Amino acid sequence: MIESQLVILQQANTYLAAVTEAQYTEIISPMFMSSAGAHMRHILDHYQSVINGFSEGLIDYDKRSRGGVVESCPKAAQAAIKEIGVFLQSLTPEQLATSVKLSTEISVVDKQVAMVDTTLAREVIFVGSHTVHHLATIKHIAQVQEVDIERDLGIAPATATFLRAG
Repeated sequence: MIESQLVILQQANTYLAAVTEAQYTEIISPMFMSSAGAHMRHILDHYQSVINGFSEGLIDYDKRSRGGVVESCPKAAQAAIKEIGVFLQSLTPEQLATSVKLSTEISVVDKQVAMVDTTLAREVIFVGSHTVHHLATIKHIAQVQEVDIERDLGIAPATATFLRAG
């Protein structure tokens, strides 16, 4: 499970190495509401929520650091990915099985927060899946910008399996 997370994060790193700061921060409207950098920051916020939540016993995906250096600087995002990788590689099977609470807003109409029991492993799996989907959006942004990126960026594991079988 951890190896798959590292592969996903490596895809993000490969994108970050290929993009300029101007491309990373560009908002191509009306096609996109936010920049690739904003999507990357959102990805990294989710991993950071898992890291913080593990030590606190409560994962809260709504705690985000909108704006800031990770959103505007690809090298800062790469440094954050490196730190996330170190954390993931340090996890033991016992730690992955640890129970934690999850807090997250669930309504777009009004503020409603749900609190549920989960495990660290389940949330690591979730952030990997969440990352893949945001990488797919980043891929579309990069394609419009004509940035040379990996063909497999943002392809879900089950889709990759399907494509290999075809």
